[in-house]
Amino acid sequence: MNSKVTTKMELVETISRETIRPFSPTPPEKRLYNLSFLDHFNPSIYVPIVYFYTNQSSDIGSINSSNISNQLKKSLSKALALYYPFAGRIKDRVSIDCNDDGVVFVETRIKCKLSEVLENPKEEILELLFADRLQWKDWSSNSFLAIQISFFESGGIAIGFCISHKLADTATMINFINLWASIARNSGVDHQETLFPEFNAASRFPHHDDLPLIPEAKIAKGNSHSKRFVFTASKIDALKAEVADKVQNPSRVEVVTAIIHKAAISASKSSSGGSSNPNVLVQSVNMRTRTNPPLPETSVGNMSWFYAVPSMGEKEIKLHDLVGKLKESLTSFCKKYAERFIGKDWSKLIMECMKDTKQLFHGNNLVVYRYSSWCRFPLYEADFGWGKPIWVTIGSCELKNSIIMMDTRGGDGIEAIVNLEKEDMDVFENDLELLQFASLNPGAIMVE
Repeated sequence: MNSKVTTKMELVETISRETIRPFSPTPPEKRLYNLSFLDHFNPSIYVPIVYFYTNQSSDIGSINSSNISNQLKKSLSKALALYYPFAGRIKDRVSIDCNDDGVVFVETRIKCKLSEVLENPKEEILELLFADRLQWKDWSSNSFLAIQISFFESGGIAIGFCISHKLADTATMINFINLWASIARNSGVDHQETLFPEFNAASRFPHHDDLPLIPEAKIAKGNSHSKRFVFTASKIDALKAEVADKVQNPSRVEVVTAIIHKAAISASKSSSGGSSNPNVLVQSVNMRTRTNPPLPETSVGNMSWFYAVPSMGEKEIKLHDLVGKLKESLTSFCKKYAERFIGKDWSKLIMECMKDTKQLFHGNNLVVYRYSSWCRFPLYEADFGWGKPIWVTIGSCELKNSIIMMDTRGGDGIEAIVNLEKEDMDVFENDLELLQFASLNPGAIMVE
């Protein structure tokens, strides 16, 4: 064996590992935190996200790493006092014991330069930036949140999060991170700036006798591969122009979802010898902005639901048809269900929605594609005191046939992490129509 070959694990040196507990004890009256119906429905997995910060702004490369670590730990403790369920442990299927047992906090050194990661993002390096490699693993009764601070050679920091989907959706996760950053930046809670959490999910969507305690969603992993595709603002504009004469005001997410889905269906058909399996496109929806009246944006928990778009048949899918179907399905879902979720009949509405949707999930060899848009969430606002992040990503996605979309740093482009069966991905990543509009894993510092 060549002794000069460096393994992945040799790139990481663990400096410290500890448990961070809330700055102040959780009051007895808040000790029991009830999960909502929507919390229970979501899968028990750790969802990852990692933030990268360069030496610029405050020149963090010249600051003692122990000072940074201490600053982050103290501010995290204060943030946990506000998001007290995060530091608790599961009690049973429907509740959390807010016992202040704390969250995992790991500090590491990465034996490469941050510029190397940004110029050539590699999955095998990105996966080292998460504590205990928890990303996408099934959550257990341990810590709901695990954080890893990674210091690169020649300066630069990555802050990796893995948070249980049982307790938080994307909006909750981002709100928590931004609150933590605000506390770190201001050396305390800034009441003018901080958006305080609202724990109203269980009161809005409680468990009761009218609702069965349905099994949580399960998403297969299987023999699948994940790849990153970037759609710049100019390419998205070109995509919109492709369908503008057939679809009114197509959104960024709609056109990117459509071109990805079109290519995924084509890849599946090609890898299966020309036959087309029935498929369903499932799109998650942030209910906070869809209900009437809207829910507070700082509502903690899983305040999301989904709508489904069935297979469009054996014929070749036209891009504008798919964009139109996405827009039509979302409008129908919002009017029929989402806008009416607030009220005493919400449980009947959910059961009706589930019954309607179930009718789409039938047939042999049905392929389900799950899309989740993190676009418009304030991903790039997390300033811990040394400027905003230069790049935010999830690294990869291990969930079969799942696609996660995020804003690029400039806010107008979209980064899509696409997971498909290996045979499908081999075809998908070479789709000529897709590659007219998307770049396969470009350098992060080249993307705005």
